[in-house]
Amino acid sequence: MPDQYFTADPQSAHNPARISFSFRGNPLAFLTDSGVFSRMEVDKGTALLLNTLPETVTGVVLDMGCGYGAIGVSVGKAWPDCRVTMADINARAVALAGQNVKLNDVKATVLQSDGYAALPAEPTFDLILQNPPIRAGKSVIYAMFADGAKRLADGGALWLVIRKQQGAASAVAYLNTLFGAVQVVEKKGGYWVLRCACPKGVASYQFPVSRNADG
Repeated sequence: MPDQYFTADPQSAHNPARISFSFRGNPLAFLTDSGVFSRMEVDKGTALLLNTLPETVTGVVLDMGCGYGAIGVSVGKAWPDCRVTMADINARAVALAGQNVKLNDVKATVLQSDGYAALPAEPTFDLILQNPPIRAGKSVIYAMFADGAKRLADGGALWLVIRKQQGAASAVAYLNTLFGAVQVVEKKGGYWVLRCACPKGVASYQFPVSRNADG
């Protein structure tokens, strides 16, 4: 049985591939493999999230759950003055992300981390970008949202993409307990892009009292 893409140490047989992607006029190439998310193409949700970002991105940026690095590399290439960190629990994905940083001549820090556990306390982030690992379950992704709220710099924002049928509305309801401003920036092809700002300082993850039926 193939490893889930959120497995820390995938054991599936290697099946390497190389895919192409373009962002803000920059042609990009990504090395991928079995045991990582969306190995044969940059998935539609990730592409929509990237294409919904503002015209200018600055500051300290985190690609949380980076996989092979599509988001972090794209941001680093389009806005080279950004200070980009990329993190994932999957050791194979992290190794690929490091290769893809070099392949695309991007500056970024890449590290293996279970959520925010291995990230240093500083810096805080001006922008956190995430295509969350839905199949890992709400207890995992909602904890990541709560931890992300605590790691934003003043004026920072968490941007994420989630499919409607995989719980977008219930995610919005939970995110509203963490952030003072939650905006659905884009809806397209069944995906919602969300921008979350003004953290309320929630100390830790807890399930919402009521869950919407879409979750």
